[in-house]
Amino acid sequence: MSAPALPVPATMLAHTRTEDTVAIATGVTLVSVGVAFVASAGLLTGGITGLAFVLHYATGIGLGKLFFVLNLPFYWLALRKLGLAFTLKTFVAVLLLSALTELQSRLLQITQPQPLYAAVTGGLIMGIGFLVLFRHRCSLGGLGILALYLQDRFGWRAGKVQMAVDCCILLAALATVEPMRVLWSVIGAVALNLVLAMNHRPGRYIGA
Repeated sequence: MSAPALPVPATMLAHTRTEDTVAIATGVTLVSVGVAFVASAGLLTGGITGLAFVLHYATGIGLGKLFFVLNLPFYWLALRKLGLAFTLKTFVAVLLLSALTELQSRLLQITQPQPLYAAVTGGLIMGIGFLVLFRHRCSLGGLGILALYLQDRFGWRAGKVQMAVDCCILLAALATVEPMRVLWSVIGAVALNLVLAMNHRPGRYIGA
């Protein structure tokens, strides 16, 4: 039997399905734009997206396809620890981001951005997108699921958990990616996670 979703305090005002739907569309769109900035400069980011970037650069397989496949093992943890509603919303968000990422070259073209600008801008936009999703009990799978679980279970800030893991992944990317690209990517990951660390704290937001 799967574990029930974490209880929501009675003082919280739950989001409606319409609000969740709009939030998922908004958050995923923002993240996809941030990914476009990062990809246009040949950079990468942290988490499962970062692993997808590394594999994409190494194999040429579509970034969206890799992102979707790499997320599959994490749905079990989401279902058992964070509930069915969270898991379904996360699956929809991952599927939508995978599709947008595959279509991004047709929808948005960013040519030769300055790497530092692309890293910081992409990181900030992705951070805002993640924040929208997190506040509606949704994520983009992977390590975001683990970060949210640890925050709900132990009170660890999701932004700090993800920042630590992201930096480890980016440093590991030195084996296959040029050091300067990794440096810019680390700066982008820090920008992304600062948005989460400053704005996504337990008890700060009262929506559910």
